[in-house]
Amino acid sequence: MKHVLIHIKLLIVVIIWGIGWPAGRVIAQDIAPFAASWIRYVIAAALFLIYLRTSNQWMIPTRFEWKRIAWIGFFSTCLYQAFFMVGMKYTAAGDASLMITFNPFFTALLAIFFLKEAMHWRLGVGISLGLAGVTVLFLYSPNVDIPFFERALGDILIAGAAFAWACNTIQMKIAMTEPAVDSNRCLSPLQLTVWSSVIGLAMLTPIMAVETWMVGIPEPSTNGWIAMVFLAVFSTVISYVWFADGILTIGAGKSALYVYLTPIFGILSGYILLGEKLGPSLIVAFVLIVGGVALAQTKQDDVKQSS
Repeated sequence: MKHVLIHIKLLIVVIIWGIGWPAGRVIAQDIAPFAASWIRYVIAAALFLIYLRTSNQWMIPTRFEWKRIAWIGFFSTCLYQAFFMVGMKYTAAGDASLMITFNPFFTALLAIFFLKEAMHWRLGVGISLGLAGVTVLFLYSPNVDIPFFERALGDILIAGAAFAWACNTIQMKIAMTEPAVDSNRCLSPLQLTVWSSVIGLAMLTPIMAVETWMVGIPEPSTNGWIAMVFLAVFSTVISYVWFADGILTIGAGKSALYVYLTPIFGILSGYILLGEKLGPSLIVAFVLIVGGVALAQTKQDDVKQSS
């Protein structure tokens, strides 16, 4: 009972992230993708800077820290947002919320090459289960009102977003555990997130300018603005801060368990807010993908302790 408030906040976070998928679908069908990402991060980066300034973590990165932050900003803000916004134009929110759970698989594979982590049979079996879940999602999704090839393209793009976020995760882990050559301390997750959001926004700006020159000034609808503010304020800033609080209070492992609930709320919010279809195939895909992720993330020591 000591950490009841933290658990409540973590549950709210995954509900917010679940609702973020239909919000992304609304925005993607409303305005051009890079303009949507740019507006979102203008709001989010400003709020992040205010929060960092008022906290006890304010700092200005060194030259070599900026190089690391630039890569994080490219993967987390620029590339991820491109895949996310374009992908949400084509696929259903519920389907996308399942596809993004491939992020841990990509992270685990990249960690083998860049963090020298060992390959183990649980990862292989977990990926196989995840691929089986994706096959079910591709072939038997109840959202048949979206043409198959459009939905398949959207799902592939969301998988690209998951891969971009996995690249970001690897870069973040290196930056949090290995000080830059011109620094004697590692950056905190909050510092990395704030400054990578700022530099990612800078990267998005010229791309958005070219897009605007080609398609015109974005004019979001009322629903588009509501979805945009929701993603920027709640899904990005508040959720990150609360999730970070959860990691600090109850640990990363317990906090990460809540992330597995995100597809449930993504599917339900897509059904409630957008009228997307429900069906047994979504349950099967969820069990296969999330079960595969859980197995892949189980370490050998955990297996020995539980046996």
